[in-house]
This record gives sequence, C-alpha cells and structure tokens, in this order.
Amino acid sequence: MAIAAPPIEIMLIEDNAADVRLTVEALKDARVANRLHVARDGVEAIRMLTEPDTAMPRPDLILLDLNLPRKDGRDVLKEIKQDEALRHIPVVILSTSQAEQDILHSYRLGANAFITKPVEIDQFFEAMRSLEQFWLTVAKLTRP
Repeated sequence: MAIAAPPIEIMLIEDNAADVRLTVEALKDARVANRLHVARDGVEAIRMLTEPDTAMPRPDLILLDLNLPRKDGRDVLKEIKQDEALRHIPVVILSTSQAEQDILHSYRLGANAFITKPVEIDQFFEAMRSLEQFWLTVAKLTRP
C-alpha cells in the first residue's frame, strides 16, 4: 500500500481579495493535494516566512504579487532570494503588469516564472491550471 505524499504547501502573497478568492477556487480543482497560506502584504509575508512562531510550515512554492502594501513584492522577492534558508523555494510572480522592465527585474531578482494575471475569469483559471500542471505535477519541489 502506497503512502500518500503530504500536501504541497503553497504561499500566496496577494492583497487583492478577489484574486485571493479566484486563486483559492482554482487550487481547489488541483489534482495534487495542497494547502494554501495567504499573506496580504509584504511585511506579513516576510514575517510568516522567517519567524519560527508562525503556524505556517515552510512553503514548497510561493505565488507573489508585485504591487503589495507595506513592502513591495520586488523587495519581498529580493529578501527571499537573499535568505539562505528560503532561496531554494520557487517563486512565481503573478502580476497584472505586462511591463518588460517588471518582467526583467523580477527574473534578475531570482523569480522562477512570471505570469501576467489575465483579466477574464476563464483565462485566469486556465493560467492557474497551467501553473498547477507544471509546478505541482511536472516539476520536482524540494523539502529540505
């Protein structure tokens, strides 16, 4: 009898409540068991990732919006990729931005992928299915 793998821990760093709800719904349909943890701003995200007293386990994948209150997503990405304990975690940027400088800057800071959030709901779900297919099924995530 095979032992089921533990659920994938996903951290969503997103301040837009509608985008959080859409992401929750899209991830419910995932074929891979996952647990979603949400940070509503950059300061909360860094605290959740670095303070040992938070109830959240270390994420296997981070979904990061760029435009966040209190601490910008670019600063959050930079801190994650400079932290020896966190830098191995894949970070996927989910942003409304289509600006070439945002995409280039995100990759230079160490983002593993950049996805522009589609405006249409069905396109958003399709983008999330593609993200799930790759990061939760095809790619191998590490658990140090």
